[in-house]
Parts: sequence; C-alpha cells; structure tokens
Amino acid sequence: VAQAAGVAVAGFSLALSANAANVKLGADSGALVFEPATVTIKAGDSVTWTNNAGFPHNIVFDEDAAPAGVNVEAISHDDYLNAPGESYTAKFDTAGEYGYYCEPHQGAGMVGKVIVQ
Repeated sequence: VAQAAGVAVAGFSLALSANAANVKLGADSGALVFEPATVTIKAGDSVTWTNNAGFPHNIVFDEDAAPAGVNVEAISHDDYLNAPGESYTAKFDTAGEYGYYCEPHQGAGMVGKVIVQ
C-alpha cells in the first residue's frame, strides 16, 4: 500500500511540473503585488495571471528585462483586467529571465519575474 501511494505521489509531482504556473494579480490582503512575485517554469510552459484584488491590472513585459530577440509585445497584456477572476495566459518558449510590471501600479512596486529554464 505504501509503495502504491509513493507511485501516485510521484505521478502527481510529474503532472504538476507540466502545468502552467499561476500568479495572482493583487494579494489576498489587498496589497498591490504579483503573488508570487517570481515563478520558475520550463521552456514551452505557460503562466496564467488571474485578477484577485486591487484591480484593474495588466501585465507588461520590459524589453530590456527579457531575453534578446523575444517580442515582449506578443506576451504582454496591455489591456486592463477589470473583473474578479479575469485572467490572461502567456506561453514562454525561450529560456531566460523576463521582468514585467502592472502599468497602473508599477510605482507601488507591482513588479514580477518569470524565469524560464
């Protein structure tokens, strides 16, 4: 029985690593942050941002904080997410670090990072 449970847990871990990372737009406490601020994924995986609190929010990638040759406009979501639970997903194919921010709340420190391995 313990061995079967171990196999099930290992399978579950594998399934999790293949899924997209999820980032909340605004903390449960109402703080203007991406939660978590940094996510690490594998090339070919996606990240989904979901409106949580303090909206409207958007996700804007900085061309000076992304791997060379990446079209940051293609992965950014300039339009505001206005409703609770509204989300946006982007796929990352190129390894490296991607810095991004929420345009209306950048001054409040709402910045994040996606690390693609």
